[in-house]
This record gives sequence, C-alpha cells and structure tokens, in this order.
Amino acid sequence: MIEGVLFLVLMSCGLIFGQIAEKRHLKSLVKRELESNSLPAIASRYPVDDQPYQQHLVTGGVVIASDYFKSFTAGLINIFGGRVTPFESLLDRGRREALLRMKSNAQDLKADYVFNVKLETSRIATGRAGAIEVLAYGTALVSGNDANNAPTIDSSSTNIAASGDRAISHRSVGNASAINNGGIDTTESSET
Repeated sequence: MIEGVLFLVLMSCGLIFGQIAEKRHLKSLVKRELESNSLPAIASRYPVDDQPYQQHLVTGGVVIASDYFKSFTAGLINIFGGRVTPFESLLDRGRREALLRMKSNAQDLKADYVFNVKLETSRIATGRAGAIEVLAYGTALVSGNDANNAPTIDSSSTNIAASGDRAISHRSVGNASAINNGGIDTTESSET
C-alpha cells in the first residue's frame, strides 16, 4: 500500500515539476535562439568565404536528465513498441541547448560564422531515470580584422600559436592534412 502511494506521488511530482522545468527551458531556448540568430552555424564541411580568417574549434555540451514520469511512460512504450515520444522533446532540448552553447563560445571569439557543425549524442543511465549528453562542435571563423586577441600564424612552420594554454597547429603530410588541437591529433586525408 505504501509503495503504491509512493509510486503515485513520484509520478505526480515527475509530471508536474517535469512539465514546469521543460516549459521554462523551452522558453529560455526560444529567447536565446532569437538572440544568437546573427551568427550562422552551418553543417557544410568547407567554409563559404575565401577570405583570410582564423579558425577555432568551438564546442557546446549539455547533459539533460529525464524525470520519472517520462521514464515510466517510455518504459511502457518500449514494452508495446512504437515511437518513444517522451524522449523526443528531451533530445530536441539537448540539441538546441548544445548548439546555443557552441554559438556562445564562438561569439566570445567574435566569430563571423561556424561551419562543419556536428552533433554527438550519448545516453547516461542513472538508475530508473536516464539522462542524455549532447555535444555540438564546429569550426568558428574569425575574420582577420576582428582577430585582435586571436591566435597568430607563424608562416615558417604553419603553427598557430594561441594566446592562453591551448595551441592549434596544422601541417600537411603528403596527401593528408593533420590538425593538432591541444594534444588531440585528427588526421584527415584528401581524396581526389
């Protein structure tokens, strides 16, 4: 009897407080998206302009937890099959928040736009209620005029020396191009 009452209380609290928190977060997202519309973020792999600019890796990450009501409803849907609509809004909020945080990072650098935007999603299981992590990342382009505090290019070795504790370097190796960002080495081969 006590377990049944506790279950109903948890479901009611999850429903009420979860809806309040979700509506508040969605309202905040809409407001911040309108403010950040001046900074385009595109998925194109190559920059649009052919002008001199500085490149910076920008990221935005978020972890959003599910409430007990959504987790319970999703569990029922998993039993019978079908779209897990309670988690669709969770994923939507996570993606939008991660993109906004990435854009904020780019705006701090005074970037003109962000290209090659990617999203990574992972599930974090914490008992009955799960959470998702969303990471948005891309390459911010800062025009030469706005790059007063931006990294400078050393033309002899094509290393970009950053102000602060992070350095980004770019070097060509045969038909491959390697980018080293703070100890992370990503090699991208050019295919013709």
